[in-house]
Amino acid sequence: MGRRDPEEGQLPAPVKPPDGGWGWIVLFGCFVITGFSYAFPKAVSVYFKELMKDFHVGYSDTAWISSIMLAMLYGTGPVCSIMVNQFGCRPVMLIGGLLASAGMILASFTTNIIELYLTAGVLTGLGMALNFQPSLIMLGAYFDKRRPLANGLAAAGSPVFLSALSPLGQVLMEKFGWRGGFLIMGGLLLNCCTCGAVMRPLDMGMKRKMEKTQDKYEAKEMLPIGGKSEERISTSDGNKKAKKAKKKPKKGKKLLDFSIFSNRGFIIYTISKFILVLGLFVPPILLVNYAKDTGVPDTEAAFLLSIIGFIDIFARPACGMVAGLKWVRPHVSYLFSFAMLFNGMTDICSARASNYTGLVIFCVFFGISYGMVGALQFEVLMAIVGSQKFSSAIGLVLLIEAFAVLIGPPSAGRLVDALKNYEVIFYLAGSEVVLSALFLAMATYCCLNRGKKKEPPPEKNPSAGGGSDTEEAESDVQEAEEHSNDNHQLAHSTDNAMAAASEEANHVAEEQSREGGGCPEGDGEVLARDACNTDQTVERDRF
Repeated sequence: MGRRDPEEGQLPAPVKPPDGGWGWIVLFGCFVITGFSYAFPKAVSVYFKELMKDFHVGYSDTAWISSIMLAMLYGTGPVCSIMVNQFGCRPVMLIGGLLASAGMILASFTTNIIELYLTAGVLTGLGMALNFQPSLIMLGAYFDKRRPLANGLAAAGSPVFLSALSPLGQVLMEKFGWRGGFLIMGGLLLNCCTCGAVMRPLDMGMKRKMEKTQDKYEAKEMLPIGGKSEERISTSDGNKKAKKAKKKPKKGKKLLDFSIFSNRGFIIYTISKFILVLGLFVPPILLVNYAKDTGVPDTEAAFLLSIIGFIDIFARPACGMVAGLKWVRPHVSYLFSFAMLFNGMTDICSARASNYTGLVIFCVFFGISYGMVGALQFEVLMAIVGSQKFSSAIGLVLLIEAFAVLIGPPSAGRLVDALKNYEVIFYLAGSEVVLSALFLAMATYCCLNRGKKKEPPPEKNPSAGGGSDTEEAESDVQEAEEHSNDNHQLAHSTDNAMAAASEEANHVAEEQSREGGGCPEGDGEVLARDACNTDQTVERDRF
């Protein structure tokens, strides 16, 4: 996908998403990649206490390992987009899996915290970034009608892997130490290479179908169908070649398409997503410490995150199914706005929770709303820019989100240290999420929907490229098959014409025999032979 044709230097024609088949294998690979990308930086935190003892550093120093991983995941989006557009998704994912595994394996041999930043932070974070973005691109290529459900199922990998990797990391650290745990975790990350290997580009299936169509066409050309039909076929071929010559040649795909900034929907989505990320991750980061300050025991405080993860597992696929409904999908941006509004109001309403029961209720509603946001965020982006420009769009969006990630949680931590009050932080984070929801809904309604109503309906032009990806793919496949179908129709019409001409000759011969009555013997013999030959010709043609 996104690779250039070595012979013509052009991009392959868009292919109709199969919405199943091998796409389910791609979906499973995306599920695994999403789980590693989002859960791994959080699961590494179980090793922080041992790292603090061995390297004689503080908690903030070890916390930079997870922060660097997330910064690489978000900040290297444009670099990943360029690599995908240049080399394709599968090679980039294979390289990313090797880098992620190598980073953790090398981290097991480090002797200071700086080396950990470079190996487990930079190298592993870059490897996961090179896996995460291409997996979403391939998911959008394989699914169209079922894409909301596919995005929801893939997003469920994050809570599933978080609930599995954290206990696994604790067990590995107790049995093998943090170095042995890092080494084994590096081996687990090699599964990213397996997921990258199953990301089969769709243009391979397109080439096979074109080869079958070409074989049918060559077989038709070998049949003896008469001189007149050959002239008609040559004429039709000449017309088709003339039409193709008039068409402008396709331009090669840009390494990073900045033209998406001319899309008002993309601008609105980017601004809304930046405001959202400022407050979205703050409550789960501060929740455990907030619970401990209210007098909740440590074990019960840690269990609050497990509640969020468990609810999140079911919320994401369920939201994907709802977003895929026919009457909901055209308005998926409003559903995304509702999810953000729900999440923000949950933060605001739960800011005064002072007991464990209130915090559990907060975790239930936060898990539902957080899962809805996670399931819809990339589906909305795909719906806005389309699958052809999604590789560039997601890279630029992740880069912009990286600044918000570096601003939001650290600023909240400083406010907690200064004010010693978590209630203000929950109000502030919830207000930011609500603001992003209101901005997305109002901007979508005022700037996009009203603009569409004012514009006159565009005239149908078959040469225009404003259709959906599915319609473009269907038209390309139909155009490939029209050539062979036209020849088949010409051959069939030529056979009918020859049979009609033979019947007409036979009819004329019968009329002449009736009018002549008494023909000479020689002429009668010749006429009989001619009539016999004509009858045989007619029967052979009919056969």
